[in-house]
Amino acid sequence: MTPAEAAALREARRDPRLDFFRGLGMFIILIAHIPWNTWNSWIPARFGYSDATEIFVFCSGAASALAFYKVFEARGWWIGTARVAFRIWQLYWCHIAAFLTVLVTLMMVGRWWPDPERDYVAVLNLRRFVEDPEAFLPPLFWLGYVPNYFDILVMYMVILALMPVVAGLASLRAPGTRPWLAMGFCVALWALVSQPWLAVLDVPVFTGLNLEAEPVGQSRAWFFNPFCWQLIFFTGFAFTLGWLPTPPTRWWLILICLVVVLISIPLDPDGTPARRFFEARPDLAPLWERIGAVKAAVGPLQSKTFFGLFRYLHFLALAYLVWIAAGDKGHRLPKTGVLGGVVTLIRRVGQQALAVFIFSLVVARLLGVVIFESGKDPMVIALVNLTGFAILIAVAYTARWFKSNPWKVPSKTTSR
Repeated sequence: MTPAEAAALREARRDPRLDFFRGLGMFIILIAHIPWNTWNSWIPARFGYSDATEIFVFCSGAASALAFYKVFEARGWWIGTARVAFRIWQLYWCHIAAFLTVLVTLMMVGRWWPDPERDYVAVLNLRRFVEDPEAFLPPLFWLGYVPNYFDILVMYMVILALMPVVAGLASLRAPGTRPWLAMGFCVALWALVSQPWLAVLDVPVFTGLNLEAEPVGQSRAWFFNPFCWQLIFFTGFAFTLGWLPTPPTRWWLILICLVVVLISIPLDPDGTPARRFFEARPDLAPLWERIGAVKAAVGPLQSKTFFGLFRYLHFLALAYLVWIAAGDKGHRLPKTGVLGGVVTLIRRVGQQALAVFIFSLVVARLLGVVIFESGKDPMVIALVNLTGFAILIAVAYTARWFKSNPWKVPSKTTSR
C-alpha cells in the first residue's frame, strides 16, 4: 500500500464530526487567546457556561479512545500504559517548548519596541520568572509552576495519566457488559474533587485535591483542575467506545436541550452580549438584578476550575443539538461548494490539533501586539483575526504534509 493509499484509508475511517468540531475549537481558542481582541466578546463562551475548552477536552477524549485504548485491548495493559506514557512525554516537551518560545518572543518584542508604559512579558505575569529564574525555572520543569496561559496541556497530561486506571477498571467488567466501574470511577472522582458545587447546599466542601501552580510568592492552584476536567474527557472517551449509548433523536429531548442553552445565555458570568443588552434597557434593571442574584447563588455550579455541574450540563445539551444538526457520521456537513471547502479546511485544522494549538499560543501574543500597537482599530482587529485563521490553516497543512512522510521511498517488490 502506498502512502497516499494509506492516508486515504485513514481518512475514510475518521469521523468528520470529531475533526470538524475540534478544528472549530482551535479557531475559537485562538480568538480567546489574542489580547485586546474585541472578537473575544462574541465567542461561544459569552453565550453559555461551556466554551472551546470543553470542545477541546471532549474531542481529545474521543480521539484518545481511538488512538490509545485500542492498544490496551490489542496489546495488553502494560503496552497500552507505555503508549500513553510516550504521549505524555511528547506533550511535556511541547509544554516546555511553548512556554520558553512565548517568553523569548515577548522579550524580543519588548527589546525591539521598548516603552516604559507597556510590558508584554508582564501581561502574562511572567516578569517574576525573568527577574528570578532560579526560583521559577526548576519548578517549571516539574510542573510546579504553571502560568494560566499554559495550563491546558498540563491538564491534558494528568488526565492521560488516569487512562491506565480507567482501562484497568474497564477490564474488570464481565464480557458483553458496560464498564460501569470505570465510568463510576470518573464520576466519583469528579464529585469528590468538585465538591465546591455542594456549597450551594451548605455541605462542607473538600478542595484540597488540586496541584500547586506557584512555587513562591503566592498560593495558587492549577486553573484547570485535571481531577475534575477528566469527567468531560472520559465522557467523549466513553461515547466513542460505545460505553455510553448513542442518545436517541427525540423532539422533547431537543426541546429540553434548547431550553438549557437559551436559559444559560443571561446566566453566564462572562455573558458580555447579555450584559450589553440589559445595560441598553434600563426598564429591565430589576430583572437584571434578579439574574445577578441567581448568578451569585449558583457560583460553585459554574466554576471553571472545578468544572462545575452547570458547565457539564450546558455542554451536553449543546453537544446533543450539534450532533443532531450534523447528522449521523456528519452526513449533513457540507461536502461540496464553498461551504464544503470551508468544512474541509476546519477539519484539516482539527486533524492536526496539537501542532496547531502549540503554534497558536505563540502567534496569538504577536497578533495581540499588532492590535495594541494599532490603537485597537476595528479594521486591524478583523484583519488580525483573519490572518490568524490563515496561519492556523497553513500550520495544519504543513503538519499534515510532514506526517505523510513525503521522503519515504516505496519498497520495491521483486518478481520471480
